[in-house]
Amino acid sequence: MLLRNARLILPDRTAESVSLLIEAGRIARIIDSSSNESVDADNVIDLAGLTLYPGFIDVHIHGAVGVDTMAASANDLLRVAEFLASKGVTGWLPTLVPAPVEQYARTVTAISERGSNQRKALSAVGARVLGVHYEGPFVNSEQCGALHSEYFRTFRSEADVDELPTIDSPGARHMMTLAPEVDGGVELIKELKKRNWIVSIGHTRATVEILDQAFAAGARHMTHFMNAMTPLHHRTLGAVGWGLLNDEVTCDVIADGIHIDPSILRLLIRNKTAETLSLISDAIAAAGQGDGDYQIWGETIVVKDGRTRNDRGSIAGSVITMLEAVRMMLSLGVSESDVARMASLNPARLLGMDDDCGSIEEGKRADLVALDDSQNVRLTIIGGRIAFQASP
Repeated sequence: MLLRNARLILPDRTAESVSLLIEAGRIARIIDSSSNESVDADNVIDLAGLTLYPGFIDVHIHGAVGVDTMAASANDLLRVAEFLASKGVTGWLPTLVPAPVEQYARTVTAISERGSNQRKALSAVGARVLGVHYEGPFVNSEQCGALHSEYFRTFRSEADVDELPTIDSPGARHMMTLAPEVDGGVELIKELKKRNWIVSIGHTRATVEILDQAFAAGARHMTHFMNAMTPLHHRTLGAVGWGLLNDEVTCDVIADGIHIDPSILRLLIRNKTAETLSLISDAIAAAGQGDGDYQIWGETIVVKDGRTRNDRGSIAGSVITMLEAVRMMLSLGVSESDVARMASLNPARLLGMDDDCGSIEEGKRADLVALDDSQNVRLTIIGGRIAFQASP
């Protein structure tokens, strides 16, 4: 496949009127507009007027289009994957909320089946499932947010991790959001790191001392930064202040203008910089469905004017996609290269996949999304195959 006349968002710059050659699912060559090189391809697509980004990667998403990951079949997850591809997402981590082990088992089985099906497919079938993200159950009941605290747990031994279902396939990523101050929390981090899990701090009221211990144990990321954690106070650093002070700590944010005010997003960009921030959706099953009342996680979640609210009056996830998060950051004046870093490269780096995807570079997977001037998705390519193409 040859993509002609594209405007490319590269890691360090924007390239105008460039051609990109895809072979065997990877970016084979980036051909400068000044080159007179002639390239033959089976499929030539003219992207004049469009901007080509690396495909977005969402490491925290609970569902969309009426599908909740906690109750989804493999076919349900395919519906989500196809919807996400239409919004420029090329990879995602289905995210679980605290639940009984039996429910975890059913959910992870469906995720594993979806992953197996996508590897066997002869054509692109939506955004790739990259693994699984456990949001909890080892979190603080005083910072529960929309999570159900009756399923929260503490860490006592390796058996507590053994009973969490995992995806038994090469390359599957396993991520956990936890609060290091729960009983055994720091030891839990050590155990997860031994098993090559990605550990993120969230739903926490940890002191700076415990946060430092968590960092030393291997926790270097923070989940939906500023939400469900102790805030910065002028006499108490809190989890937020600790995250702001530590340059080696990366964070993800829900850039919907609701979870974090746009002015605070500007502050985060200035303080943490695009080098350490990732965008997430934290979307729930209501995403893509519009306003209304939805039965999710055993309760009614009301969506009104794009804002979620559960029975306790708390915000319960979002209804955005990564595309809306990208639009938000662009509207704040963040450069396209920096937005691409936050939506693609940084999530890939968090997952330890940045040598394979997350940016437009020769040799990497051809996971790409083309946006028009209104930041609408016109084309999504996953592994060199067309996963979505908008009507002319």
